[in-house]
Amino acid sequence: MRYQWLLLLTLVNVFSCKNTTKEAVNQPLKSGVVVLGIAQDAGFPQADCKKNCCKAAWKTPSLRRHATCLALFDSLENQFWLFEATPDIKFQMNHFQDIAPDSDLAGIFLTHAHVGHYTGLMHLGHEVMGAKGMPVFAMPRMRTFLSENGPWSQLVDFKNIELQNLSADTTINLNERFSVSPFRVPHRDEFSETVGYKISTPKKSYLFIPDIDKWHLWQRNIIEEIAKVDIAFLDGTFYENGEIPGRDMSQIPHPFIEESMKVFENLPEAEKAKVHFIHFNHTNPALQADSEARKKILGKGFRIAEEGNVY
Repeated sequence: MRYQWLLLLTLVNVFSCKNTTKEAVNQPLKSGVVVLGIAQDAGFPQADCKKNCCKAAWKTPSLRRHATCLALFDSLENQFWLFEATPDIKFQMNHFQDIAPDSDLAGIFLTHAHVGHYTGLMHLGHEVMGAKGMPVFAMPRMRTFLSENGPWSQLVDFKNIELQNLSADTTINLNERFSVSPFRVPHRDEFSETVGYKISTPKKSYLFIPDIDKWHLWQRNIIEEIAKVDIAFLDGTFYENGEIPGRDMSQIPHPFIEESMKVFENLPEAEKAKVHFIHFNHTNPALQADSEARKKILGKGFRIAEEGNVY
């Protein structure tokens, strides 16, 4: 029996992602993906929220969460790319450079023009970083939005950023080891298109879809897309319908986690374990450590992305 338990513990460690603990910080970071934020655009807690969901986080800084963001790291070149430029970018860059000292930001990939996904670009301007030609990868409508609307156009005019062309289903080779492929997803596209990304590294591949209206509205089959990757970071904005009292949630469509778990319920356990929900609204009980919703998600074999996770 003792050896069975040792085997079980070994398997748990093998199949679990690693967190950036103090011990991990002392080890050189290997190439891969680091989660730098898991919350919806406004972060957690959210401005002016006095509800129970946010009370503890206002009082306890360790409970706060940044807006959704991933970092892709190339340890050979000691450089990284951000997926999203969030309002929390200064904290996220500092966090990453704490675990990968002397690393340089090599570029930023944007998904769309909702506030939590691009407004961090302001920190690249001459008032803050004074960046010089930082590559910012964006789809056509997103590029137009940034080029023709202030204050973002100033970043282009002052050459703080250099907008890089993205086309749906066309692969960008960052170098001989890393590539990124954008794909369109249905979402509220007031100012730009919305894309997700497939990120490919020598050892693993990742799906990143922080925002989508509903899985059945997508031209692709999400089950098939999960099968093609090792880790899938998927829209977990809301846990269930009715989560925001007094709001018509059809006006802010996302696949509720309950809906997604239903879609994925017949997946083999190994496929379920690929699914890491991310982009949580402040009302989402999955953010609460001891919530029944969180227990249900994990109990069904799915994962919840956490800031500091290293893949």
